[in-house]
Amino acid sequence: MVSRTPTKAPAPRPSPAKPSPSPATRRRQTFRAGRRPSATKRRASPLKSLAAAPAAVASSFDRSVRFCRRRLFKLFARLAVIGSPTKRRAAAAGFQRLRSTPTSLPTPSALLSSPRSQRPSRVHPAALPPPTDPSKKTLFLDLDETLIHSQTDPVPARHDFAVRPVICGQAITFYVRKRPGVDAFLRAAADAFEVVVFTAGLEQYASLVLDRLDPAGDLIAHRLYRGACRDGGDGRLVKDLSATGRALGCAIIVDDNPNAYALQPENALPVAPFIDDADDKELQKVIGFLDVAAGFDDTRDAIRHYKDLVKAN
Repeated sequence: MVSRTPTKAPAPRPSPAKPSPSPATRRRQTFRAGRRPSATKRRASPLKSLAAAPAAVASSFDRSVRFCRRRLFKLFARLAVIGSPTKRRAAAAGFQRLRSTPTSLPTPSALLSSPRSQRPSRVHPAALPPPTDPSKKTLFLDLDETLIHSQTDPVPARHDFAVRPVICGQAITFYVRKRPGVDAFLRAAADAFEVVVFTAGLEQYASLVLDRLDPAGDLIAHRLYRGACRDGGDGRLVKDLSATGRALGCAIIVDDNPNAYALQPENALPVAPFIDDADDKELQKVIGFLDVAAGFDDTRDAIRHYKDLVKAN
């Protein structure tokens, strides 16, 4: 007979202990679960911190560095200039550094008619050596439109000679016509006066013309060119007789341009400008005046007397 009394369930068997996973197995399980192993905390790099900074902070820092760099560069440049003995002497003498400016080649007509294109940067000394004959008074003569007239192209119908100076690297031909009576005038003037040609023309040009007027070099005692003129500040070139080392009471200037003798008008004998007049008589009048001036101790008194006579006539 079978008994229906439930029998007691057997006790479950203890499951065998699972072995502990190896370190490699634990790492694989961690990666499969989507987790990364914890890393050891490291100190943040300054460069990484700067890169992680906001853009405004980084831009401000960059501007500060460039500003400091410029200030230091200017400071060291000034110290270098001040520390130079040559610069210290130049600064003490009042010299200033000139800025270089690009120069353009002037036209031939501007070389003579416009002093602005070749304006001297400073007043050049025009002191002459002592006269060889102290008994002679000094006669300053202008060149262009007083003794001669010159022009470039086109070639004039009449001219006495041509010169070809090199100005600013360019050879320019000037066709020169002598004023009527200029040769006799220079010989007569050299007998009684110390003749000095004082021109506002460039030396490259004027020296060639004077070589043709006085080939032997025994008529003209001295030559003064544009560099000896004083800059009036408004483009006018003034011939300062007081800077030549000659007493004003013993000096006469013959010029067609009133601006040239603006500093000493009482020493000036004006003449009409010469262009191309074959019947011009101006130099004959000057010779007549020079004969009268020889009887005056002060040339300014002779010029005043002559001007009074001209006004009366």
